[in-house]
Amino acid sequence: MPNKQNKKAVPSSIGLIILGIIFIAANLRTPLTSVGPLVSLIRDDVHISNTLAGLITTVPLLAFALLSPLVPKLGRRYGVERIILIALIFLTVGIVIRSISGAANLFIGTAILGFAIAVCNVLLPSIIKRDFPDKIGSMTGVYSISMSLCGAIASGISVPLAVNAGMKWQGALGIWGILSFVSILCWLPHLRNQTKHTAATSQHMASNDVNVWRSPLAWQVTLFMGIQSMIFYVLIAWLPEILKQQGIGSNQSGWYLSIMQLALLPFTFIVPVIAGRMSSQRLLVVITTVLLITGTLGLLYGSSNIILLWIIILGIGGGFAFSLSMMFFGLRTENAHQAAELSGMAQSIGYLLAAIGPALIGYLHDTTNSWNLPLLILLGASVALFLVGIGAARNRSVGSRNSYELPGEGS
Repeated sequence: MPNKQNKKAVPSSIGLIILGIIFIAANLRTPLTSVGPLVSLIRDDVHISNTLAGLITTVPLLAFALLSPLVPKLGRRYGVERIILIALIFLTVGIVIRSISGAANLFIGTAILGFAIAVCNVLLPSIIKRDFPDKIGSMTGVYSISMSLCGAIASGISVPLAVNAGMKWQGALGIWGILSFVSILCWLPHLRNQTKHTAATSQHMASNDVNVWRSPLAWQVTLFMGIQSMIFYVLIAWLPEILKQQGIGSNQSGWYLSIMQLALLPFTFIVPVIAGRMSSQRLLVVITTVLLITGTLGLLYGSSNIILLWIIILGIGGGFAFSLSMMFFGLRTENAHQAAELSGMAQSIGYLLAAIGPALIGYLHDTTNSWNLPLLILLGASVALFLVGIGAARNRSVGSRNSYELPGEGS
């Protein structure tokens, strides 16, 4: 049951809160998904290997892993609203630095924006749990679809902006600083709620404190988050290159990556709503696994004439996986404090696992000069996602004793 502190937002402020969530979510993927289609341009201009190019995607994930455990504590001490505002400012700065020519600026700016995104990644689910305790599914859908839509747009227009519009890769990446700056302006009104929310959190923290690091259920949610993130960011980083090896041009491969993300859009809204109405989400985990395995097998052994079909299936599977991982933060916790702690844990260990993906896949491709082994690894990851997902989907919470039961015990 939700804690008493989890009151609905005052009606007059609901619109502002939703608008703020939408704009912040819009920034959480665009700085990352805009990189994949531009990897070859960046690699040739900066003179780096495929392994180092993979690090452009890996560095933000490492930043997520390092900072995420600290974010809930920062939010409680200084206030969630204030910490998010500071993160948005750093996000804008990071985007600008990354857009300045040179390998050093590329990686420094990427690290800064990674830390900023980590803060928002952890705190947004707790805001949804706090202000919309009875609408976690629909609000998670709004949050997810905003993130995915803007991420898809970024993938699709990166190459046209860089090549056709003459902005080069620097301009194509830097333009997203405009979106992050607008988000700062949209979030400023929320600072007036700072004192009220901070006081409420402090008042109830002691009675609701749970060590999520000792909960098997929390670890299952964490591994589910990590594995689905690894699969997604490997595809974001390398799908255009995988498609190029099959004879598809840079411009078209960038749009295929965009289509993959557009395919998941309806499901990033629908799946959270459905999941919120189910006592156990195991059926959704099964569907997720089938979709991911089918799409990966299609890229490996399917006909190139219907490659778009395999990409759409992968996108839908990714939509299921991401939506479930976001929902688990709210469904497997009892209050906003626990949601922030679980989100911080999952995004720390989870993204540390995910960070291995792009660099490892780049290294394996450099070593084998083929995408077959990397795709086989994605198949294995999909099976692992199923195994931990069955446990994470149980109708349990990290603060209850039955969260320590094995996945086969109870519903």
